[in-house]
Amino acid sequence: MQYRSLGRTGVKVAPLCLGAMNFGGPTNEADSIQIVHAALDGGINFVDTANTYNGGQSEIVVGKALVGRRDKVILATKAHGKVGDDVNDQGNSRRHILKACEDSLRRLQTDYIDLYQLHRANLEIPIDETLGALTDLVRAGKVHYIGCSNFAAWMVMEALGVGERRGFARLISAQPPYNLLDRRIENELVPLAERYNVAVLPWGPMGQGILLGRYASVGAMPNDSRGARHAAPFVERITARALEASAKFVTLAREVGKTPAQLALTWCKDQPAITAPIMGPRTLAQLREMLPVLEMSLSDAERRACDAINPPGNAITDFHNTSGWMKASTN
Repeated sequence: MQYRSLGRTGVKVAPLCLGAMNFGGPTNEADSIQIVHAALDGGINFVDTANTYNGGQSEIVVGKALVGRRDKVILATKAHGKVGDDVNDQGNSRRHILKACEDSLRRLQTDYIDLYQLHRANLEIPIDETLGALTDLVRAGKVHYIGCSNFAAWMVMEALGVGERRGFARLISAQPPYNLLDRRIENELVPLAERYNVAVLPWGPMGQGILLGRYASVGAMPNDSRGARHAAPFVERITARALEASAKFVTLAREVGKTPAQLALTWCKDQPAITAPIMGPRTLAQLREMLPVLEMSLSDAERRACDAINPPGNAITDFHNTSGWMKASTN
């Protein structure tokens, strides 16, 4: 397995990142810890969570799982979302970020976070105010690096420019939605990342189950599916066009001797500028299916066949703006 540089940091990470969105929720604590340990044993050294996942339980479970193994893991979490009843328990204000970081450190049972990310943009707050707070966390040793999630390309560029002018900590990563069904980051964010050496850590590389053939028809939600658990915005992405593309993709995966999950992950990790797609297994069996992707590569024939399903830069269904997922908060 070839480890990859996390942007310009020199830190090496596996080409797949373990996402913890299911932990402490659909996946109970014991099973979650087992998945984390199996991932680490399989060569993954990069774990991503957020303070809002399952009401903070994801961070708690990840913290328990990493006891005795913390120093071998690049640990990422996020702040922005609403975590309490107070009007200031959300957003990208200095007040909220400093408190959210302390809370995450406590839940994760660690004294530092390797990669601390803004979960969403917050247009009401000037980016220099937010970057100033994050820089103070870096200087205090509580955070090693900072990144962003669900930022449009212009927002990443603004943060880079303001940070350079003000001498703030530099954004080293961006976490956008990216999969064969929605390739629009190839138009602006990917060239920006290549130019400024920003790590790209895609979420949803398997189309949140759509590319795996999980949904037989529009409106048909298997009981254990993400669509059944979360409804909007996930259900809105399950369109007739998306299901048509899914059927073609599942057939292609069988023809090339991979499972749909393996082909989807391999396609994503082998695209230009991608550092590590975030995979979010719900079960140990799902993780074991994904781990071989660490050693897989995308052939030219497979790449051409995937491009025939959805050409570069295009979207078949919307992973960016559906139900406001990528719209910057004004809270």
